[in-house]
Amino acid sequence: MDLFIQLTVSGLTNGAVYALAALGFVLIYKSSDVINFAQGELLLVGAYVTFFFVAQAGLAWPVGVLLALAVAVVLGVAVERTVLRPLIGEPIISVIMVTIGLASVLRALVTAIWGPVPRSFPAFIPRDEVLILGAVVSADRLWAIALSILMLALFSLFFRLSNEGIAMRAVADDQQAAMSMGISIRRIFALAWSIAAVTATIGGMLLANIIGVGGNIAGLGLRVFPAVILGGLDSIPGAVIGGVVIGLLEAWTGGYIGQGLNQIVPFIVLTLVLMVRPYGLFGQEIIERV
Repeated sequence: MDLFIQLTVSGLTNGAVYALAALGFVLIYKSSDVINFAQGELLLVGAYVTFFFVAQAGLAWPVGVLLALAVAVVLGVAVERTVLRPLIGEPIISVIMVTIGLASVLRALVTAIWGPVPRSFPAFIPRDEVLILGAVVSADRLWAIALSILMLALFSLFFRLSNEGIAMRAVADDQQAAMSMGISIRRIFALAWSIAAVTATIGGMLLANIIGVGGNIAGLGLRVFPAVILGGLDSIPGAVIGGVVIGLLEAWTGGYIGQGLNQIVPFIVLTLVLMVRPYGLFGQEIIERV
């Protein structure tokens, strides 16, 4: 029972981070039909930028986090305007290759600035041990789960109540109708990329607090794709549920079957979902007539 609780908390922690990253992935896809293969690298950049402001510049945590989020917004807008906007109307394979190239560029920039050696991250979440039903669990994982839930709840309110959130939902449903109502599609695209970068930065912070700052953060970002495919490419609730399911499957597989298999079980799930239900659990099934 103790092992099950520990593995479940670990899986929920990873799953919550996956859900944050998957949220940005889905937003970009829903608003602009772009599949962003650089989402894991956005996690990496967010973690290192936070590390710079807090550990290297010596700023207080609240100030460092706010500055890191501001950098994420600027990065998201810059990527959309300079990299993706010129490709509007181009074949989808061109856009996919550009996002793959963007991932390589971001990783190379991080390596060039901070080097390839992992760094210890200054803890901003308590790491005390907590007893849950007799099982010892690290408090930082519980804090990471709580913070992720809080951020997902805030973004949910943003999409439901704010003018920008409603506009994003309108663009996701029908771009032509949204344009006829005076909504700027380009502004929504930039907003989607900004939010994707912000959610990735928050996820990168939480991961770095637990495992340190290093290139493995971008590797964990690859788990976003199985989570998104499982939940549905165009479903925000599906992204959250898919992230949690993938995180739990990884933890349980690694704990009960053995390390190594947990690295591939998300992609086994991805393959099975594509074979059985290619639109995911909550994705919208689109039937094209020819």
